[in-house]
Amino acid sequence: MEQLTFSKRAMTFQAGIFAILDEKKRQLLKEGKTIYNLSVGTPDFPTPPHIVQAVSEAAKDPENYKYSLTDRPFLLNAVKDFYRRRFHVTLEDEEIMTINGSQEGMAHIALALCDPGDLVLVPDPGYPIFSIGPQLCSATAISYDLLPENDYLPDLDKIPNEIADQAKYILVSYPLNPVCATADDAFYLRLIDWAKAHHVIVIHDNAYSDIIYGGRTGKSFLSYPGARDVGVEFYSLSKSYNMTGARTSLVVGNRRIVKVFRDVRSQFDYGMFLPLQYGIAAALNGSQDSVRKQCADYEERMKTLCQSLRDIGWDVPDSKGTMFVWAPLPGGRRDSFAFTMELMEKSGVIVTPGASFGKLGEGYVRMALVLPPEKMKAAAEAIRLSKIL
Repeated sequence: MEQLTFSKRAMTFQAGIFAILDEKKRQLLKEGKTIYNLSVGTPDFPTPPHIVQAVSEAAKDPENYKYSLTDRPFLLNAVKDFYRRRFHVTLEDEEIMTINGSQEGMAHIALALCDPGDLVLVPDPGYPIFSIGPQLCSATAISYDLLPENDYLPDLDKIPNEIADQAKYILVSYPLNPVCATADDAFYLRLIDWAKAHHVIVIHDNAYSDIIYGGRTGKSFLSYPGARDVGVEFYSLSKSYNMTGARTSLVVGNRRIVKVFRDVRSQFDYGMFLPLQYGIAAALNGSQDSVRKQCADYEERMKTLCQSLRDIGWDVPDSKGTMFVWAPLPGGRRDSFAFTMELMEKSGVIVTPGASFGKLGEGYVRMALVLPPEKMKAAAEAIRLSKIL
């Protein structure tokens, strides 16, 4: 057989950590082990009925199976009304576009902004697609450090001027997965000034503004003066409305960036499936009571899990936001992958090793808040009985 060859780019990717954990999980289930899966951030809450109904009704119309080609006026109006109500931000039609999930959007936006070899600044720790996306587009991802002693905020003054002046964009995301940190107003104002000084575009991933704790209200990057001059924001419906499989996200902000990004995407995408556009409109136009209730439920889960772990001797701090907990490894351990596999084997509790999120993630594990409080307590008890601590 003729030898098959593949791109060097493709050869840099191996089986993801979630595939490895899933394989081990199936093995343990066959052995009769009770599993508490806190690895993947897939919401276990139902999608609100009015969204399901909107998608279902639209799916009955044969006309809605044709190419949509554009974002329809009813959707654009829903986005404008939502951003005005929720974030006090006024948007124009030309400042809005849909994307088939923020994951795909993050993988593609460098195609619109970067030439091969251009520099992009990404957080460490950070969600993997932040750095993988630019690499897929032949740009170079350079990480900036997020340290607990700085509340996981970047020290922009420590980014060398020669790097900042070359960077095409900086990717920022708060509340931030995996470290569960938030950013204050002063940081965003400083970021905008810094971006203007160095002519750097800001890409703000706003996936978790509706899952933020301590009685605070999540904000939009665009709510800060000057933000629209330097960047765009990704707003995802996946976690707020439990629509992960629908792949529904928005890119909003600087109209020039939106236009170029839309032009690039038009080369391989004929618009979002119309029933999903109706689903987005229903989510944004409808009652937000379920979103607020869900946030409260996540906070209860978070506090239950963190307190239960502290009660058994694992000092895990409360999260400030996101649907995750960021836990330092207990007992002075440093190898997050080895600890994850040992924890899984001995207790049945599945977490994600921090090293999956960058070199500064080593020494931590991430836990997803995808089980009700009573099961969080049971997971902590399983860890205690395993004697791994």
